[in-house]
Amino acid sequence: MKIKTYILLTLASILWGISFILTKELFLTEPHLTVTTLIALRLAVASVVMFPTLLVLRQLQPIQKQDIKWFLLLALCEPFIYHLCETSGVQCVSGSLASVVIATIPLFVPFGMWIAYRQRISLAMIVGVVLSLAGVGILLLGGEGLAGSAKGLMFLSGAVVIAVVYTLLLVKVVDHYRPVVITTWQNLIGLIYFLPLVLVFDGGQVLQLSWSPKMLMLILALGILCSTVAYACYNRGIRTLGASEACIFNNTIPIFSLIAAIMIGQEEFSWVKVLGIIITIAGVVIAQRPQLKSGK
Repeated sequence: MKIKTYILLTLASILWGISFILTKELFLTEPHLTVTTLIALRLAVASVVMFPTLLVLRQLQPIQKQDIKWFLLLALCEPFIYHLCETSGVQCVSGSLASVVIATIPLFVPFGMWIAYRQRISLAMIVGVVLSLAGVGILLLGGEGLAGSAKGLMFLSGAVVIAVVYTLLLVKVVDHYRPVVITTWQNLIGLIYFLPLVLVFDGGQVLQLSWSPKMLMLILALGILCSTVAYACYNRGIRTLGASEACIFNNTIPIFSLIAAIMIGQEEFSWVKVLGIIITIAGVVIAQRPQLKSGK
C-alpha cells in the first residue's frame, strides 16, 4: 500500500514540477494572459473533465451539510489564494526558482500540524526535511541564485503559508471523501471564486489572446494533469501517510522542474544541480524510515 502511495505522491510532484515550466511558457508566449484568466481556464478545464466523469462513474459524493464550510475554506486556500500567489510569483521569476520556494512547504507543515493538532514531530521528519532543504539550497545556488525579483519571492512565500493552512484544513475531510472527489469540488468552487474577477477585470485581455494550438495544449495540460490528477494523488497520499509525511515529497518538485527546464532549453545542465537532486531525494527517503521516528 505504501509503495503505491509513494508512486502517487511522486507523480504529483512530477506534474507540479512541470506546471511551473508550462506556466512560465504561457506567460512568455501570451503577453496578454493575466494571472486570474490563466487560473480560471485551468479550473474550467479541470471541472469540465472531472465532473461529468465522476457522474458517469457514479463516484461523485455530494458534500455533506456539516462539511460545506470546510470545502469553502479549502477552495479559498487552494486553488484561489494559493494559485493567485503562486502564479503571480511564476510571472515574476523563473519556473525553477519558483519551484524551489514552493519546496519549502514541508518545512512548515509538521510544525503547523503540531500547533493545530498536537501531532508529534518525528526525528526522521526533521532529518529528512533538513537534508532535503539542503539539496534544494544547492539547486538554488547552482541555478539563478537569488536573482529573482522581491515581488515574485513575496508572492511565492504567501503561497507557502497558504499551502500549510490548506493541508491543516484538508485533515478535516480527507477521511470522509475520495481524494478525486475533494479535488473536483475544490476546483469547481475555486472556479466560482475566480469568474467574477475575470469578468470584471480581464475582459479586454481575454479578447487579445491568440488561442493558438500551443496555448490550448498548455492550458489543457495544466487543467487536467496539474489541477486534477496531481491534487488527487496528493490528497490520497495525505489520507494514507498523514499530512507531514506526504508533504515531504514536495521537496522533489524542483528536481522535476529543473529537468523539464533543461529539456526545453530554459536552463543548462550542471553537476552542482545533480548534487542537489541527489541530496533532495536522500532527504525524502530518510523521512520515510520508521526506525528513526521519535518514541519508536
